[in-house]
Amino acid sequence: MTRLRAARPWLLPLLLILAVLLLVAACGGGSPSGSGAPGASPSPTNPAAVPLQPAKPTDPFSVFAWLFTPIFQALFIVLVAVYAAAKAAGIPGAIGIAIIVLTLFVRTLLIPLFRRQLVAQRRMQLLQPELNEIRRRFKGQGLKMREAQQELMRERGVNPVSGCLPLLLQFPLLIIIYSVIQNGITNFNPTQMLTVAGIQVVPLTCPGSPIFDANHHVIPCIDPIVPWLGNLNVSVPEVIIGTAGAPLSGLSLLAVVSAILQLIQSRMMLTPADPRNDDPNLRVQRQMMMFLPLIFIGLGSTFPAGLFIYWIVATLFSIVQQYLIVGWGAMFPLFGWTPGFAQNHTPRFPVAMPAPDPTKRSPAAPSRDSMKRQSSADKTIRQKRGRQGRRGRRR
Repeated sequence: MTRLRAARPWLLPLLLILAVLLLVAACGGGSPSGSGAPGASPSPTNPAAVPLQPAKPTDPFSVFAWLFTPIFQALFIVLVAVYAAAKAAGIPGAIGIAIIVLTLFVRTLLIPLFRRQLVAQRRMQLLQPELNEIRRRFKGQGLKMREAQQELMRERGVNPVSGCLPLLLQFPLLIIIYSVIQNGITNFNPTQMLTVAGIQVVPLTCPGSPIFDANHHVIPCIDPIVPWLGNLNVSVPEVIIGTAGAPLSGLSLLAVVSAILQLIQSRMMLTPADPRNDDPNLRVQRQMMMFLPLIFIGLGSTFPAGLFIYWIVATLFSIVQQYLIVGWGAMFPLFGWTPGFAQNHTPRFPVAMPAPDPTKRSPAAPSRDSMKRQSSADKTIRQKRGRQGRRGRRR
């Protein structure tokens, strides 16, 4: 796996912030190693001019990269294999086809994981009316309220953590995909990342030394131009207004499309707003899901265009998956308009809330009926008043 470019040290903190925001919304790679010839070609800020090699565990960060190297190599081998096949077939923009196929390959492997996430989130949504009733019943009694909610979720077999774990798993995958596109595509000789046990799995002929164009940029071994996307270079940020490099320095059309699709995906995952539900956690979740796509627009001038192609295809895949399991969610009404196909729509694979399982109830925990009686009894008990003097009674 490759490290993030030394010329952009702020990329890793940005990805960390992005991962935290993803987690809040759901719950409420490496530098090329090796030596290059000094002089006009390689430099510390131009890792594309150094042959791409597997990371070695020499420091804490390189240990992290070394652990994920097998995943990087597997995804990079799939990418180059599709690229080579499309190139041999004479398909223009082979790298664009390869990124799309790689995205569909990864998302297909993750179907069981994300289905589990969608089911867990949907069951939590179905359980909200009962959780709100417990919250209302034990208002001001935080400990009893949490115990009752945990008991309810235990009986129904609902685990809110299962809706967060897939998003945590997306973060290292996001770093790996970034490294595959940012470093694998731009490097002049990534053949060592295609070698397993001394055998090059996918044939790819690359020059032995870096070749530079008129602007002193390294010419990559893999052709990064996609003609059917307006001669888009997938290895660099795509900017239509402003300049590329720093966040908020330019506007990317791919980033805008990605943000719109993510907004649609987020609205489909939410339930229609209920004015009677005053849960602050739900309000924070809704705000974060609406705010998160704006961050991608701000980062459009930072990340390579190929990464946004991955995000767009992955988001479309998620929208289809959500449509089959949870339906349209809170997507409609949109500006007061609800199309006919969204009215009384039933998902193809609807999620049902399991019936209570008495065997999962904690032996020491009281039943909800007894807790309700106890809550009613607590309200009828007159609070004892301290003894007052005559002056106090007169007042």
